[in-house]
Amino acid sequence: MITIDRALLREDGTPEETLLLEIIKKHESNRVRRLDPLHEIYIRNHDIVSRRRLSGLPNNKLVHDYPNYIATMASGYLVGKPVQYKAPEGQDEAYEVIDNAMDTAETDCVDSELAIDCSVYGKGVELCYADTQARPMSSSVSPLDAFVVYDDTVEHKPLFGVMIVDKTDRFLKKTGEKITLYTTAETVHHERISKEAPKFASREPHHFDGVPMTEYWNNKAETGDFEPVVSLIDAYDELQSDRVNDKQQFTDAIMVLKGVGSLGVDDTEETTTEEGEDGEVAEADAEYKATLTPSQRLRQTRTMFLPGDGADAGYITKPDAESGNELLRKSLADDIHKFSFVPNLTDEKFAGVSSGVAMRFKLLGLEQITGVKERWFRDGLRARLRLFANFLSKKGAAAVDIDKVQITFSRSLPVNELEIAQTVQTYKGIVPDELLLGQVPFVEDADKALVTLQKESAKKLEESRMLFATQPLKEKPDAEKDKKP
Repeated sequence: MITIDRALLREDGTPEETLLLEIIKKHESNRVRRLDPLHEIYIRNHDIVSRRRLSGLPNNKLVHDYPNYIATMASGYLVGKPVQYKAPEGQDEAYEVIDNAMDTAETDCVDSELAIDCSVYGKGVELCYADTQARPMSSSVSPLDAFVVYDDTVEHKPLFGVMIVDKTDRFLKKTGEKITLYTTAETVHHERISKEAPKFASREPHHFDGVPMTEYWNNKAETGDFEPVVSLIDAYDELQSDRVNDKQQFTDAIMVLKGVGSLGVDDTEETTTEEGEDGEVAEADAEYKATLTPSQRLRQTRTMFLPGDGADAGYITKPDAESGNELLRKSLADDIHKFSFVPNLTDEKFAGVSSGVAMRFKLLGLEQITGVKERWFRDGLRARLRLFANFLSKKGAAAVDIDKVQITFSRSLPVNELEIAQTVQTYKGIVPDELLLGQVPFVEDADKALVTLQKESAKKLEESRMLFATQPLKEKPDAEKDKKP
């Protein structure tokens, strides 16, 4: 988080060029130190890729995509199912305008992108803007290039957002940077060449009545989900790469011949000659071998001659440490999952887990960090709702109390529908039907489902009443009454 004193800003809420330059330098320092390395490991450019070994030795570079696995599982568990919103009581029609605007902006997709960025970089950045049809839209922007500056009070109110985009020529060569500030009322454009202070270019209002750039934090420390286990992932890559190197070196083991020559290729080895097509005699092998050093001969022939009293032959191999390597591999894998709080769902420990309670015990660590992620993510979603409401109010939409909008996250988990049905049936008559319907996994809108259920219940009640309604008995005529049998 970058914080400054609000008093340092101009009356229009923008910083002076020199202050803006220092803010950008601070962001770039954090990017070089933290964000760029996290980005590289997420795109599978691990440290093992740049490892070098002596010429002639196997140098396998196995990359294990743990960062992608951890980020995908953590973000999918949070927003794998779309976030649900419920309008404040008595404001259904007014909130429907905001809900429709978010559907048009496809905010569900934006939520998924923000959750991934939170998991990778420790925060995601969202930018709200108006499209060509004057509709509020939303987009996820890279935390590498965008950030929000806050005041230095305990509330940390956002002062303005900053987005940096490279400026290029027609040959895609970088010629400078476009720096855009998003204040509470305006969008202010700057440009700069090289590392000089930005220069003002233009400005226009954005009509959101607030800073339209919002940061979604992963946690208070703004750390990513796999950031604490980066060193463990590097160790896992190196261990597995070395295991393959050992296998390859075992295949290329050097044969040792004792008592048949001296170190290197046997000096008494006969030289073969080849007859060329033109009839000329070419001693290619002899000339080539004469230029080789003993070490080069050893690497190419994979044979070593040693003096000795008796003839003997064998291979030089390293002691077999496969059992110890496998134990170390499992230990590293367990530590990666343990300290990232993301379990290995393909592990045999999850086999046979059928009940929802047992599954939640297995996912207790992931549930804990997701609960933290959820609280910070909800703050960002409420900021988006407030920006959309402010923008739509300029177009005549009714006011909505955003603080009373209910935001509900649903866990993306395999469910035992039979167990849920039994639980709902058990609580029927004790818990309101609306809450029970909200627990059914395939019910997306509990309110609409309750209305439909009430209509069906009323219809069945009316059919039952009509079925069992009794008709009055018709009395017999007097003549039939007096007739005797």
